[in-house]
Amino acid sequence: MLSQPSLWGRPSPSASYPLLHLPTQPTTCLSTSSASCRFFLPRQARPPSPSFQLNRLPWETKRSRHRLSVQATSSVECTDYGAGLKKHSVKIPFGDRDILVETGHIGRQASASVTVTDGETIIYCSVCLADVPSDPSDFFPLYVHYQERFSAVGRTSGGYFKREGRAKDHEVLVCRLMDRPLRPTMPKGFYHETQILSWVFSYDGQHSPDCLAVTAAGIAVALSEVPNAKTVAGVRIGLINDQFVVNPTNKEMEESELDLIIAGTDSAVLMIEGYCDFLSEERLLEAVKLGQLAIRDICKEVENLVKICGKPKMTEAIRLPPAELYRHVEDISGEELVKALEIKEKMPRRKALLALEEKVLNILSEQGYVSKDGPSNANEGLADLMEVEDEDEEEVSDGEVDEGDVHIKPVPRSSIPLLYSEVDVKLVFKEVSSKFLRRRIVQGGKRSDGRSPVELRPINSQCGLLPRAHGSALFTRGETQSLAVGTLGDKQMAQRIDNLEASEEVKRFYLQYTFPPSSVGEVGRMGAPSRREVGHGTLAERSLERALPPDDEFPYTIRVESTITESNGSSSMASVCGGCLALLDAGVPLKTWVAGIAMGLVLNTEEVGGDGQPLILSDISGSEDASGDMDLKVAGNEKGITAFQMDIKVAGITLPVMEKALSQARDGRKLILNEMAKCSPPPSMTISRYAPLIHVMKVIKPDRINKIIGTGGKKIKSIIEEAGVESIQAQDDGTVKITAKDLLGIEKSKELINNLIMVPNIGDIFRNCEIKSIVPYGVFVEFAPGREALCHISELSSNWLGKAEDLVKVGDRIDVKLIEINEKGQLRLSRRALLPESETENATAKQQTPTETSIPMKENISPTRKPYIKSKTNPTGPKAPAPAPAPLKESNKLRQKKASETASSEMVASKD
Repeated sequence: MLSQPSLWGRPSPSASYPLLHLPTQPTTCLSTSSASCRFFLPRQARPPSPSFQLNRLPWETKRSRHRLSVQATSSVECTDYGAGLKKHSVKIPFGDRDILVETGHIGRQASASVTVTDGETIIYCSVCLADVPSDPSDFFPLYVHYQERFSAVGRTSGGYFKREGRAKDHEVLVCRLMDRPLRPTMPKGFYHETQILSWVFSYDGQHSPDCLAVTAAGIAVALSEVPNAKTVAGVRIGLINDQFVVNPTNKEMEESELDLIIAGTDSAVLMIEGYCDFLSEERLLEAVKLGQLAIRDICKEVENLVKICGKPKMTEAIRLPPAELYRHVEDISGEELVKALEIKEKMPRRKALLALEEKVLNILSEQGYVSKDGPSNANEGLADLMEVEDEDEEEVSDGEVDEGDVHIKPVPRSSIPLLYSEVDVKLVFKEVSSKFLRRRIVQGGKRSDGRSPVELRPINSQCGLLPRAHGSALFTRGETQSLAVGTLGDKQMAQRIDNLEASEEVKRFYLQYTFPPSSVGEVGRMGAPSRREVGHGTLAERSLERALPPDDEFPYTIRVESTITESNGSSSMASVCGGCLALLDAGVPLKTWVAGIAMGLVLNTEEVGGDGQPLILSDISGSEDASGDMDLKVAGNEKGITAFQMDIKVAGITLPVMEKALSQARDGRKLILNEMAKCSPPPSMTISRYAPLIHVMKVIKPDRINKIIGTGGKKIKSIIEEAGVESIQAQDDGTVKITAKDLLGIEKSKELINNLIMVPNIGDIFRNCEIKSIVPYGVFVEFAPGREALCHISELSSNWLGKAEDLVKVGDRIDVKLIEINEKGQLRLSRRALLPESETENATAKQQTPTETSIPMKENISPTRKPYIKSKTNPTGPKAPAPAPAPLKESNKLRQKKASETASSEMVASKD
């Protein structure tokens, strides 16, 4: 089903039709309006049937083949706006909906430009080529830029600089998604710098722009002059309620167990990347198969658009080294190259290959085959080899030309054929080395380090190397080594992401990957993380993310740093293994251990003496990655997959090959997990004494969270300062997280918070409470930190008081009892209720007369109650001690009676 297309120029499809151009080909207009007409292919170029069939299987019946047929609706509309603006548009199936592709009306000076609309999400993508080819290289000069404009959602950046600047990490990841499937389709020998620019101009919040940008880039390249092999498109696959969904919306993806992005052509898979919740290999293959079918439908529609408005391909710009040079390099290197490839260690082998390359270059130079002055001219045509008769600059008299004319001095062409450049020799030597390495693996069954195709490199791991770090691990696999460090913190340590979504995204877990040049024994620039570092770090991060405990069980923010100290292939998967051990050493209770492995492939074994069957390689090294046809990274445990990434260096692989690679990767992961379990010293599995402590409280009534925060956050800041903790985070759902360095600070802050949020009950006693202020009708007492209530003057003492200052002053501490909570939630306290029954206090130092006490007694009565009036039935003699005042009304009556009795006793004593 997935055949391998050619890389040299654009291959003709199964139903080949000539390239059509609007100015020359006859068209049929379906509309009488001059502004809008619909074009169909001419009769001689039209396919025999309006529908195309998927590949038929031998056992399919006629009825089943009918069900598999897909009706073609590839009518391209052309709208002429005048002034040279002519827009071509077509609707293309994109899952359960259509996307609108438009070209010709925006960015007309680019080689090709398109706008792709999905819902209200609009992507603009352009492709441009350099006029002059760059120096030959083994790496295609392709540059991809993707940017999300905040104006797409009607806002600006939240930072100080309002203009979009350096690409954010998630924009870098989309750039890689666009680059990786396009690069394998570019022909060798095409050295014109190619730049793809893509912007998000509108975003509706439901249709993700990342996968749409991959398809937009593939369509733009197909319409341009770039001689790529096939049209590329990309789709997203989700797994919702155990059903695969093509291009789900953002809301649907919230419930998905799988996030798979697949890109390819109508006949091959070129790139996959995704993350899942321990999904089995069989289910992953089902998702890939469904995605490849969706891509086929998109590519078929794009091909029809290309036939109408695509530009001719620059196939004449392809320059390949001559075949004779390959023969010369093989003859000279020969046995020495075979011996160099047998060296097991990376650095000695690299030095031997460099020395042999220099030897080949010197021999060819001595034989007169190499010119160090310029590129090879062995592929130049006859017209390029003709000498110019007159080499002098053409003389132009004044006034014969305009000022804008450009005069180019003719450059004489060299007439020496079969003269190779130094760059060509190096490129050919690298290809010959790869060929010899592939032949050694296929024919001899041994790789450069002596392993078999399924054998893993030796593994060693250690934990606890860094005493002050919260968790650390050194993972070594062959000549690849990762030093992983885990750090725990509170929410303030979380990674904030400013993106197109309405709310700011916060990452609780993130992994940062660093690849210094010293890891490969080279000298290089150190600075901001490269795109490769961002991509590898994200892959390792998402590989471990599914194994983390939920936030309510482990409320820490987790950071993992992976520094590659040695590299000879598969450093991202070493980061997964080292990161897992570092997390365990930091005391993170992972659900399961996670490991990663990189798989390689020799697709066409027949060309190097094999039986033609693809050969899968486990745990590939750097040279096997460079010389192989695939780099498949798979992470997970022995039962399922958490993350995967596949890059293809040929035109695509088939599903059976992918199935075999995933099965072999599962066996490799089991072996790696067994070796990780032998880690010595093992991970501590406990939180480091240098890590912060986090205590989580739950407020029963979330509406009382404001009591903790206070006005403008003053109260929570005072608690942090008084308790000596690092931070306190109060959430709307009633969750409070306290971060401190020791238990003493946590206990102190818990006490302060409990006092703020407690709900007092009538009868509660509060000891040693400070008097905060005095008013004419009583005092305000702080019965809990930050909470005050009134103690009426009549409740301060069992004796009568003229004013509260006669008994207490601000700053004094007293014991009080809660005696009332009114309908408004206001509290009334009493000191008198806690005094001994036999105690009597004098409010003043001198004796007072009854006439002097009559007026203050009225002031002691609450203004909401009637003043006390002495009656005949009211006893004047001493009364028995009254019970504790439960309701406030009864307490006031007893208070009035006692006050009256005291006043009468004082009057009798004064008379005596």
